[in-house]
Amino acid sequence: MYIHNLFEPYEIEYKELYECPVGDHKNTFFELVYIVKGSGTHSTGENKFEYEKGTLFLLLPQHVHSFQVRELTSFLFIRFNDIYLKAQKVKNLHSNLGDWIQKLEYILQSNYHLPGCILQNRDDKPLVTALVDAMIREYISRQEFQREVVQQLVNTIITIVARNIWLINAGNTTVRKDHSTEIIQYIHEHIYTPESLKAEVIATRFNISPSYIHEYFRKHTGESLQQYITGYKLKLVETRLQYSNMRMSEIVNELGFTDESHLNRVFKKHKGLSPSAFRKNSVG
Repeated sequence: MYIHNLFEPYEIEYKELYECPVGDHKNTFFELVYIVKGSGTHSTGENKFEYEKGTLFLLLPQHVHSFQVRELTSFLFIRFNDIYLKAQKVKNLHSNLGDWIQKLEYILQSNYHLPGCILQNRDDKPLVTALVDAMIREYISRQEFQREVVQQLVNTIITIVARNIWLINAGNTTVRKDHSTEIIQYIHEHIYTPESLKAEVIATRFNISPSYIHEYFRKHTGESLQQYITGYKLKLVETRLQYSNMRMSEIVNELGFTDESHLNRVFKKHKGLSPSAFRKNSVG
């Protein structure tokens, strides 16, 4: 089964599809899927739900799902992880955003909500439609401060989703026990300290047997622990090659590669070209 990982705190993607590119799959992150137009079926396990314009699904980490497109469908995908939520906290005496994030984390980490369209509060549907329309315009136009505007829209939609979950369950939530998303968050937070990313250190941190940690991580993410760490490092390397003037030696030191030769070998194996060629193509 295909398992989808997210190497950024959040991302949005807008697509028009005649068919879903993958069958049953699961994510290691939260995903909101809004139907801009079209119709079809969303499957989660043995449950099937018809979708149409204005439907919004919340897909939790590790939940198997798929879409069957009946007519051309425009999807807006909003993907985010725990790191994104924690990054929104504001340490300010005059702000209540810290409490807001804690509530969001608690609600979103629960499995106790109805599958199907998450928008049970009728008044929220036109509001979400307006927010999505604004987000798509920003996504397409790429104007100045586009990322900042989109992030504010994402936060508002996440808050509305959390409100709907809370209304559905009247505060009765059950927190998930799966540690895979916590391990991913730990990797992201400690990517610059190689000693912290040793398998035995991670196993101890999450109270998992060192002999089982590799199997556990692969079972929940579809990748080995080392593959995921390497993949995330290479994503950071790409970002630095595209958007900074950092020298190769600086990237090597920052991300814990042995030397420039090591970075060059690993990057070329996974990306098919050298870091310098990747940077040149990005600039061009």
